[in-house]
Amino acid sequence: RKEFVDLYLNYVFNESVQKPFEDFKRGFLRGCPARKWKMFLPVEFQTVLQGHTEFDWHLLEKNVEYKKYGKLDETIRNFWTVFHKLSEEKKKMFLAFLSGSDRIPGFGLEFFKFIIEDPQVENPDESYPFASVCSYILFLPR
Repeated sequence: RKEFVDLYLNYVFNESVQKPFEDFKRGFLRGCPARKWKMFLPVEFQTVLQGHTEFDWHLLEKNVEYKKYGKLDETIRNFWTVFHKLSEEKKKMFLAFLSGSDRIPGFGLEFFKFIIEDPQVENPDESYPFASVCSYILFLPR
């Protein structure tokens, strides 16, 4: 029985995926040469590719820059009050809205910065928040 289980596991986890994995590996290494990636441990490599999945939301708040707003403006205080009351899933959805991903890039949260800017629209009550994903800017009407 042990030999059967060993052979079955080897087939499922190695032999059955060998061809698709080789195709993936060939394509991946075409765009990302192996010399550059060999310096990473597997867990580090995963973080570089996928980003961080653990968050310190207060550090995120600390790293924000404000344009046409002050840190103590009522809109900003209200924003952070509501944000910190959100569930973890909703906070990740906000991060995806802001950056296009629900994960923090591999360089880490302490270096992840975004901007909250007043779009200075004529009638703020008729405007919705919107984001510039490439620039990490949240346009938040007053």
